[in-house]
Amino acid sequence: MFKGSIVAIVTPFKNDNVDEKALRKLIEFHIKNGTSAIVPCGTTGESATLNYEEHERVIEICIEEAKGRIPIIAGTGSNSTQEAIVLTKHAAKAGAAASLQVSPYYNKPTQNGLYEHFKAIAEAADIPMILYNIASRTGVNIEPETIAKLARDCKNIIAVKEASGNLEQMSRIKLLCGKNFNLLSGDDALTLPVLSIGGVGVISVVANIAPRDVANLVNEFQKGNIEASQKIHYKLLPLIKAMFIETNPIPVKTAMGLMKLCEPSLRLPMCAMSEGNLSKLKKALIEYGII
Repeated sequence: MFKGSIVAIVTPFKNDNVDEKALRKLIEFHIKNGTSAIVPCGTTGESATLNYEEHERVIEICIEEAKGRIPIIAGTGSNSTQEAIVLTKHAAKAGAAASLQVSPYYNKPTQNGLYEHFKAIAEAADIPMILYNIASRTGVNIEPETIAKLARDCKNIIAVKEASGNLEQMSRIKLLCGKNFNLLSGDDALTLPVLSIGGVGVISVVANIAPRDVANLVNEFQKGNIEASQKIHYKLLPLIKAMFIETNPIPVKTAMGLMKLCEPSLRLPMCAMSEGNLSKLKKALIEYGII
């Protein structure tokens, strides 16, 4: 089971190329700081602007560097079913523990189209799959009934990363899918509420810069230390807000540059933060004690 603090890791760039050395250092940073699993090539990893070769290489680097110490959940989704199948098969062959499958973006498929899309990938690639529901980016919501049907018909579809922001919808997923299907928060600000309705962890942006605290929040909750997890939740909240003052991953990558974790380089159409927001970000990092 994939649970705890799972980081949606950034893809470091240097001179507009993937910075393999920096990526390997980030893997070690997360292992040392209690991160439960790593998701490369997600939204935060700028997967939309990685070419095929880069996409596959980033996943391979993460698997190589992790050396089985923590699972690598490869972001291999696409709005093209065939493209998703190719990427997912590669991840499975490379040794990924699971794949993260974002719902098709731009196409705006029907619920039946979503079902057939995910079912085709699940049947083509022998690897556990985590669905990724984020209608704010993709334009279409995966309804709880569709998720339940996929969980019932495809045994390797085992979880959902829920970034709808809708706790009622997430509760319906838990109700319909049963105890063996895992709910993961896709929104850092909702990690604690999602845990309270039966979620098992978070696929996190803020864990890129505060991995130990995100891990501790989940761990304390799972041990029954609710007040301790609440304390960490409220400590993290201003930092989480700062991570989304501009489109993700602009703030988190900028923060990582300020922390000397990697270069803050982004790929167009992602661009540098405005001066006003950069000042707000620096203030949040200073107040948190990160810089």
